[in-house]
Amino acid sequence: MTNYTIFNKSNNPLYTQLTNTYLVPAIEGTPGGDAAKSGAFFILTTGSVNVGGGNSLLLQITNPNGSGKTVYISGVMGGVSEAATITIEKNGTITGGTTPTPFNANFGSANTSIVTAKQNTGNLTGTPTTFTSVPLTAGMYELKFNGGIVVTANQTLSLTIGTGAITASANLTWWEY
Repeated sequence: MTNYTIFNKSNNPLYTQLTNTYLVPAIEGTPGGDAAKSGAFFILTTGSVNVGGGNSLLLQITNPNGSGKTVYISGVMGGVSEAATITIEKNGTITGGTTPTPFNANFGSANTSIVTAKQNTGNLTGTPTTFTSVPLTAGMYELKFNGGIVVTANQTLSLTIGTGAITASANLTWWEY
C-alpha cells in the first residue's frame, strides 16, 4: 500500500484522499422507497373535509386478524384551516362514515392493501389509547414516523383532527410486509 503524506504544505488544508463516486457510489434507499418500488407502500387520504363545531375529522386503519402482514406507519400529513389538535391513538371506534380505499404509491402495481379503512366526522368512541397528540396552527402539517409505529394483525390505528369548526385533511402513509 502506498504511504500517503499526512501533512501538506502549510498553505494547503490537511491532505484527504477523494473517493471516485462513479466507481464506488454510496446509494442509499429508505425503507418506504424500497416498499414503494415493491408495490407495498400505500396512501390513504381524506381529501378536504368541512368539520362541524364540536367534532373532529376521523381516519382509521385496521390490520385484520390473520392478515399475515405488519403495517409500518411512514407518516401523516395534511392541513387545517384553523388551530386544531391531531391525536393518534391505538384502537378506538368510528361509527358510520365511509370506507375509503388505500392507494398504491407504485402506479404500475396491482397490489392492494390488507388494511380496512374508515373515515367520518364526529368523535372517536370505544377505548382508544392516545400515544401522540400535537397542537396544530392553521396551515400544513407533517409528522414523520419512518416505520416507527407498527400496527400488527388485529390492531387499529386512529387519527383525530379537531375539535372545532374547521376544514381539515389527513394523508396517512404506510408500508406492509
